Amino acid sequence: MATRKSGWVRRHRGLAILSSVVAVGLALGIWNQLAPKGDSETLSLANAGPNGSRAVGEILGRHGVEVHQAGDFETAMEALANSDYPTLLLYDRSGFLSGEQLSELADSAVRIVVVTPRLATLSALTGSGAPEDATTPNIRQAGVVPDGMPVLEPGCPLPDAVAAGPVSGDAGFTYDGGTTCYRPQGAAGGMLAVSDDERLTVLGSTTILGNRHLAEHGNAALALRTLGTSEDLVWYLPSLADLEPSGAPTSLAELRPKWVPYLGPWLLIVALAAIVWRGRRNGPLVFEPLPVVVKAVETAEGRARLYHDARALGQARDNLRAGTLVRLSGKLRLGPEATDAQAIEALARLLGRPADRIRTLINEHPGTEARLVAWAQELDQLEKEVRNT
Repeated sequence: MATRKSGWVRRHRGLAILSSVVAVGLALGIWNQLAPKGDSETLSLANAGPNGSRAVGEILGRHGVEVHQAGDFETAMEALANSDYPTLLLYDRSGFLSGEQLSELADSAVRIVVVTPRLATLSALTGSGAPEDATTPNIRQAGVVPDGMPVLEPGCPLPDAVAAGPVSGDAGFTYDGGTTCYRPQGAAGGMLAVSDDERLTVLGSTTILGNRHLAEHGNAALALRTLGTSEDLVWYLPSLADLEPSGAPTSLAELRPKWVPYLGPWLLIVALAAIVWRGRRNGPLVFEPLPVVVKAVETAEGRARLYHDARALGQARDNLRAGTLVRLSGKLRLGPEATDAQAIEALARLLGRPADRIRTLINEHPGTEARLVAWAQELDQLEKEVRNT
């Protein structure tokens, strides 16, 4: 009985392999769909990865700050409305918010901490939200932190910056206007800018708030002192859902369906399964002769007609000369490594003729078809003389 089962397995080995591949693929697909999805968004409070901000949220919570993460504009506005003295952290990396939405946020928040804002975001925030008798904040972009400055000193009288001390300057942006701190040497602005009325704070680095570098230098202290001034902090990361009807996604990657990344592995599995299935069934490749044998003379005549139609005198002359030298070298037993000059010298000695005359004949360049035909006949006559010698 065992022998019969093992024989069945050997006969259906391809089917067994195909079934195993399909089963493994289905298991991986189901597991990927059912497994809990981790948050990988930059500066997300739920992201425990290097670019997340879970550590900052936990530190703020231990210091009595209630942090509300908002995933869309309506949730952020509701959280601001339910707080007496709210601070808003805004990180609109892709520029999803419109000018009207930014103005509403500025009017609803007592303080705004905006991280690496775009020009449009910064323009909307600095042009709204201030009382009529106050000076409008005028913070503007000034450049980037040079690569050779991984650590920046406060360099300003701002109490929060002085207490925090040096911070990481990697991949940072600089801003000018108001009170600027952490200014790179020779730069026009600093990585931290605070408006004169202290309602708007611009932080030009996500590194300071990220989990990976939070414990380095004074990053944690600056984050706590900048974001922990009020009991309520609304942590708002705009998303694609915040686009107004007239807006448009910033890239094609945001429009693609969620199943597109899994299409490639599935196609690979299907291709491998087809190879295993059809490859063994079709068997190895075998040689099958053509039903028609084309004679060499017909091939030569066909090529000659092509040269004639194209008036390719040079190509025809080169082929005739090369063929003649190859055949003569074989008859003179010179070997494949013999040069044209050696073949001509050997031919002259065999026929007792001057080498210059033979060289002139072989290297002639016929200018007309009639001369090409005559020259080919002379080469043929030369080969006949060698055979008869």
